[in-house]
Amino acid sequence: QVQLVEPGGGLVQAGGSLRLSCAASGRTFSIYAMGWFRQAPGKEREFVAAITLSGGASTYYTDSVKGRFTISRDNARNTVYLQMNNLKPEDTAVYYCAADRRVDRLGRTDSYWGQGTQVTVSS
Repeated sequence: QVQLVEPGGGLVQAGGSLRLSCAASGRTFSIYAMGWFRQAPGKEREFVAAITLSGGASTYYTDSVKGRFTISRDNARNTVYLQMNNLKPEDTAVYYCAADRRVDRLGRTDSYWGQGTQVTVSS
């Protein structure tokens, strides 16, 4: 099993920044990709960003966050970060960290999931 803990989140004004972190523990040798998803009230959970954990860090973003969000990793700490800049009210959601053995598996119900953290952007 892999456990994911996501401190961070909070309330910020539009145009501001927040950094989320996600620390993995347990059988971390079994995961090779981590990422972030978000779910706004009344909407489906959606992909935000992902990063591979082995070799060069390949990164992936949904179009709406490109140029504003940056995903990064610290393999020594088994931690992935999501730096969110120029936040908009439509970024308001619960953000979930996910991990899996392949990046194309991220988001499946059997991926590992964090508990979620609330991000609220006020206008």
